[in-house]
Amino acid sequence: MKHIINLYENINDTARNNSDCPHVILPEEIFFIISIIGVLENLIVLLAVIKNKNLQSPMYFFICSLAISDMLGSLYKILENILIMLRNMGYLKPRGNFETTADDIIDCLFILSLLGSIFSLSMIAADRYLTIFHALQYHSIVTMRRAIIVLMVTWTGCMGSAITMVIFSHHIPTVITFTSLFPLMLVFILCLYVHMFLLARSHARKTLTLPRANMKGAITLTILLGVFIFCWAPFVLHVLLMTFCPNNPYCACYMSLFQVNGMLIMCNAVIDPFIYAFRSPELRDAFKKMIFCSRYQ
Repeated sequence: MKHIINLYENINDTARNNSDCPHVILPEEIFFIISIIGVLENLIVLLAVIKNKNLQSPMYFFICSLAISDMLGSLYKILENILIMLRNMGYLKPRGNFETTADDIIDCLFILSLLGSIFSLSMIAADRYLTIFHALQYHSIVTMRRAIIVLMVTWTGCMGSAITMVIFSHHIPTVITFTSLFPLMLVFILCLYVHMFLLARSHARKTLTLPRANMKGAITLTILLGVFIFCWAPFVLHVLLMTFCPNNPYCACYMSLFQVNGMLIMCNAVIDPFIYAFRSPELRDAFKKMIFCSRYQ
């Protein structure tokens, strides 16, 4: 989707001339290597949950949803690099039907990665909220069947939204919708956090203590959310600036960092599995069993 994904190529020449900021160019090999690492790490997370029955719970299914989102973001860059390599080698006709179709599919993966991350983090936040403040009713509210239904509906909606955004990518309402999902997710999670804080104060006044494991889950969510904002916010800002002030020299100066912003997105997929492993002893043990299988079997 050239208007949203390949923004670096579409920066207006006038804006470039008016800006004194040089464009930061990063080697494609770095993107490719980080993307491969991101795919492998998140694949390990998925395999760990699939192979360990004690991890097959709604919470870890929501984590798997986030891992799939991260993996799609890395896979997008790998496929894009392969497509560019084939075009440079002369196997693809520039701007031909196949390349156009492949571009649209790759762009769908990118948008699906962002949408999947947004809704996966929202589901994890809602799950943490229910775990902490509705602990007695949690297992009756968040059943495996309901979790799977929520995931299926969410990913179906994300896929439909990604395809729609690619088709109407050159329309301003599409860009506004694409970028508005980011702050809406933050508002939703912030509301949950405020409510959790108020309830936590109420529990403290009643001399009740919240389970340490549940609070640890909330802290893990906070770390995941912070990393997601740090890695994706610069790109979302880039989309807004490219849409609404492409000729402004100050906007063009920020947009010169496009590849750096893209690198941050790739890094998000690499960082998240380390957060899971560091914060979850169960998942960490599952990783050890997978890596040193002969030792633990």
